[in-house]
Amino acid sequence: MSKKILMVLTSHSTIADDQATGLWLEEYAAPYATFIKNGFDVTVVSIEGGQVPLDPNSLEEETPFEWQEAQAKLSNTAKLSEEHISGFDAVFLPGGHGTVFDFPENDMLKRLLQEHAEHNAVISSVCHGPSGLVNVTYKDGTPLVKGKKVSAFTDDEEREMQLDGVVPFLLETTLKERGAEFVRGDNWTDFSVRDGHLITGQNPMSSQSTADKVVKALKE
Repeated sequence: MSKKILMVLTSHSTIADDQATGLWLEEYAAPYATFIKNGFDVTVVSIEGGQVPLDPNSLEEETPFEWQEAQAKLSNTAKLSEEHISGFDAVFLPGGHGTVFDFPENDMLKRLLQEHAEHNAVISSVCHGPSGLVNVTYKDGTPLVKGKKVSAFTDDEEREMQLDGVVPFLLETTLKERGAEFVRGDNWTDFSVRDGHLITGQNPMSSQSTADKVVKALKE
């Protein structure tokens, strides 16, 4: 039986002043290609279903060949629903600024992450993807990230992008407020961390190393 991975993508397409945002392509496509290469069964869904918006800044002049299968799946995704609440060996949340708008308050996503955390599935996210973790608790009310080493897009990186004033919250600050032990590398460098079944990466440059840690965890 091959391991089953659920990838949940944002459906939110704008940031302040109608600036386009969405999914950051590398944070989804590089892990997807890695999971497929390792023989895993990958299911791709989004918060609202249908076409997944891509952050235009994440598009390369030429899409790497190994990303093409992943990108093709973005045109018509299934909507996150009751059928996804349980049954996966890992859940992966790619980032992009869209996620800070539609991940944190989505009840279906919160239930899904709680259910998988309770059953010791691997939960992984990269860059802004950990915004999906900030309001998730175990059934006893303990925040999912409390006492765990967690990385994500840093407040410094958000300020460098001059988006700290337009995002609804700063991810590093909020994770710390939930009790996470926030760990990071230098700005715009590859940094990812595993704490038990929780695997997180700092920024787009961390997409591959985060995915590699998921593969290792699933093969143990």
